[in-house]
Amino acid sequence: MRKFVLATVLALGFGAQAQAADLIEMKSPVAVSATLDRLQKIVSADGFFIVARVPHSEAAKGAGLELRPTELMIFGKPQSGTPIMVCNQKAGIDLPLRALAWQDASGQVWLGMVDPMALKQRYALGAECDAALKTMDTAVRNYLGAATAP
Repeated sequence: MRKFVLATVLALGFGAQAQAADLIEMKSPVAVSATLDRLQKIVSADGFFIVARVPHSEAAKGAGLELRPTELMIFGKPQSGTPIMVCNQKAGIDLPLRALAWQDASGQVWLGMVDPMALKQRYALGAECDAALKTMDTAVRNYLGAATAP
């Protein structure tokens, strides 16, 4: 049993490292919440709906723990995500889109999202999904750039 638990922990750790490499990260000149406020305004104007904002650092405080400012926003638009899920419904675990804003140990704020092109390999998506992935990739990069502009 102990070997199984260790193997599972190691596998989860390696999986998390692979996923971290799939993250597009951009420095933000404003605070964590302000960064997500900017992103929310941009994506809402583009027809996305906000599913939730998750204030991880506030939740940590409620549990008596400390976490530097960290907040997640979940947002979606069926016209964007559904064509990818039609190719492989398992991609729905990564959709709707999520953006994480966090402050690192040096005080720098970052905004990150999973690179949509990583979904192609992760879910073995065929060429029929290339256009939808490219559209999502362009949008994600534009949103991140606009939300983190000086």
